Amino acid sequence: MKTIWAPWRMVYIRHKRQKGCFFCQEPSQRKDEKNLILHQGERAFVMMNKFPYTNGHLMVVPRRHCLEMEQLSDEEGEELFHLLQTSVRALRASLGPQGFNIGLNLGKVSGAGEEHLHFHIVPRWAGDTNFMPVLAEAKIIPESLDETYRKLDSAFRTILGRKADGKGGKKR
Repeated sequence: MKTIWAPWRMVYIRHKRQKGCFFCQEPSQRKDEKNLILHQGERAFVMMNKFPYTNGHLMVVPRRHCLEMEQLSDEEGEELFHLLQTSVRALRASLGPQGFNIGLNLGKVSGAGEEHLHFHIVPRWAGDTNFMPVLAEAKIIPESLDETYRKLDSAFRTILGRKADGKGGKKR
């Protein structure tokens, strides 16, 4: 039997659910790197999933708390779609995926775990679904979240014309 070393998973196993909506709370904390937030726009933001399916698993989220698509304003929808495009560009530039799964779960019965609408972007590579999930009920994330964050942050800065200190672009 082989051992898979994934110490960051213990955080997920033992984490205590915070009260309230973390999509509403974390962007206002001004701790973007700690919270894995890559970009904060006027109406939407992009953050890494702390418990990803694959490296680079991102979420694009409206700033305003809402659960239903039809609650989004035209401006929110435009910014969400722009950030979906920007996220795909950043992922291609930094991680080189060969494809993407982009999705949205609406309502609890569809698998939506949080009551705050958000899109998932999951980068994919040929062969990334190997025997591990089937035989060992495990997925392998080959790079730390911190390292992936640094790569993606650099790509977002380049694409959006932001400097490392956050100046020069629309990062809040």
